[in-house]
Amino acid sequence: MFERLAAFSHRHRWRALSLWVAAVIGVTAVAGLVGSDYHNDFSLPGTDSQSARTLLEEHGAAQAGDVVQIVLKDGSGVEGARDRVEPMLDEVAGLPGVTDVRSPYEDRAAVSEDGTIAYATVTLDGTSREVAKEDVRKVIDTAESVAGDGLEASVGGDAVREAEEGGGGPAEGAGILGALVILVFLFGSLVAASLPVVTALFAVGGSIGLIALASHLANVADFTPPIMMLVGLGVGIDYALLIFSRYRGELLKGVTPEQATRTALDAAGRTVFFAGCTVIIALMGLVALGIGSLQGVALAVALTVLVTMLASLTLLPALLGVFGKRIHRHVMERAAKRERRNRPPEGARWRRWAERVQRRPWAALLLSVVALGALAAPASGLRLGFADAGNDAESTTSRQAYDLLAEGFGPGFNGPLVIVADGGGRPAAERLQNALAETPGIAAASPPIPAEDSSVATVMAFPDSAPQAEATSDLVAALRGDVLPALERETGAEFLVGGSTAATEDFAHTVADRMPLFVAIVVGLSALLLLLVFRSVLIPLKAALLNLVSIGAALGVITLVFQHGWFGVEPGPIEAFIPVMIFAIVFGLSMDYEVFLLSRIHEEWERTKNPEAAVREGLAATGKVITAAAAIMIVVFAAFILSPDRMLQQFGLGLAVAILLDALVIRCLIVPAAMQLLGRRAWWLPAWLRTLLPKMELERRAT
Repeated sequence: MFERLAAFSHRHRWRALSLWVAAVIGVTAVAGLVGSDYHNDFSLPGTDSQSARTLLEEHGAAQAGDVVQIVLKDGSGVEGARDRVEPMLDEVAGLPGVTDVRSPYEDRAAVSEDGTIAYATVTLDGTSREVAKEDVRKVIDTAESVAGDGLEASVGGDAVREAEEGGGGPAEGAGILGALVILVFLFGSLVAASLPVVTALFAVGGSIGLIALASHLANVADFTPPIMMLVGLGVGIDYALLIFSRYRGELLKGVTPEQATRTALDAAGRTVFFAGCTVIIALMGLVALGIGSLQGVALAVALTVLVTMLASLTLLPALLGVFGKRIHRHVMERAAKRERRNRPPEGARWRRWAERVQRRPWAALLLSVVALGALAAPASGLRLGFADAGNDAESTTSRQAYDLLAEGFGPGFNGPLVIVADGGGRPAAERLQNALAETPGIAAASPPIPAEDSSVATVMAFPDSAPQAEATSDLVAALRGDVLPALERETGAEFLVGGSTAATEDFAHTVADRMPLFVAIVVGLSALLLLLVFRSVLIPLKAALLNLVSIGAALGVITLVFQHGWFGVEPGPIEAFIPVMIFAIVFGLSMDYEVFLLSRIHEEWERTKNPEAAVREGLAATGKVITAAAAIMIVVFAAFILSPDRMLQQFGLGLAVAILLDALVIRCLIVPAAMQLLGRRAWWLPAWLRTLLPKMELERRAT
């Protein structure tokens, strides 16, 4: 099938190119007309925080809608700026998306003790994901218009942070440029180097439009497009490189460009197809988490990988048909120049490296495992959560408002706990306020705020600690585990802990609780695929264990940098969905290299039945390509560290570190050492299982 597909695309190259161009332009045009409907949905039915929000919405409480704060600071006292502030607040009250504005001059509690800092509460007509960003930006612009003459004005809140979010910045361009430079050094030709990049750009371009359209049908988070571009660029260049490298190898054998294309697709194309399916399976494992936004992200990224795989199998052969003669001439000239200079044949260095590892397999294995274990150790203390305005850039209005509120009212003011009392009337709500005020870790508790239904009331509890602090997490646990259950027995009312801080805790715990099932599904299905392809019991087990080690090491590095604040990074919790997303993506990508290396080792094993020679020749044939592909992935992923978004920085660093460790430590050290120690047992399969399993051929042609 792959050979016929390659032959068709090669012979009808202009038709194939035209179809791809038309498809990308058409999808992009339709997406531009229809628009996108990205939105975040981190609701978790059955959790305390979600039940609190639902209860408030049902009973018409004002706290059901999101709020933003207009924070003011004047060294001589905010009272002196009243004649400027009040007209501004009146203007804000008339803006679209705003239902109510509460002036600090009407509420003494909204003014700091020294009178220099105050805040106005702006109630929106929906949640931060429901209110248009344009409406929030109007609130920001109107509020900041009064700044000057000693008066500072900034705006904070989740809706403001979302309105200020930018894209990946220079990340995509830097990643593409770095990948192109590596490819030029690898192939020595700009034309040859451009083909994998062009293939990836076509795939990503088509995927962007498809995902924008899919956002109308599924719950796709607004942070999906940059993640999709990050994965699409890396995978697209990677897959095209694997095929192109096989194509180049066939040219060196003296075959025609068309036959080289057909052979490359029939051999490496199978590897790409299998690798792409593995990545998609790993991403689909996220569906098992049952979290709406993550399911949407998984579907979107899986769609991107699918389109990328199709581009590698259909668009790349067409491009090889267009530029095949130029590439063929360059490849042969470079090979002749190499021969004239008496350079060793390609793969000789990797063959010698494999021989060194095979001479001391235990040393290579133990040192590598210890190093990876040391990197993974910090991940045992990984704390999940979500970044808040305290992690934003100091130039943003949300960070400025966050700092001013903490300065004037204490760190816990930025993450109040919304305690909902259902039943018991006002006496129960007042008893709740008193109990909260006496609870260690709570700086203050507001008077009960009744809903339209008098049976429901809300008390705002302000912790002593910042929203991201571990002490705040412990406080939420103490309230739910000890303080509130005792009050329920005393008053007969039901108490629920809600608010953004509590919702973050619920989301993190849900992800952690469902993680084992997710890992079991991904590892189990991937191991089953490897069992079918390589017809070995130990190969899938080894691959799964090594991938888990590399992912653990990557999470350990993320923990050190972002949670402990290494290299000057603002410390804070790791985004709650980062570990599962990195696991799904890296596990799939790691299988790419595993399949590419083992398929060549397996090919030699089938031909010679010599396990030591099979490892040497497999690494000699694939070492250069794997390291080049990994270098490209690392450059593309690491470029996203340049992004202003903390979540993208974590993604970029985690993926780059995981691929680096996978390509250099695991594929170049641990795999050769483990295969040497296993010997013939690496390909052991019980006879009864051999008869049951269908035979799948990954590569039909010998190298």
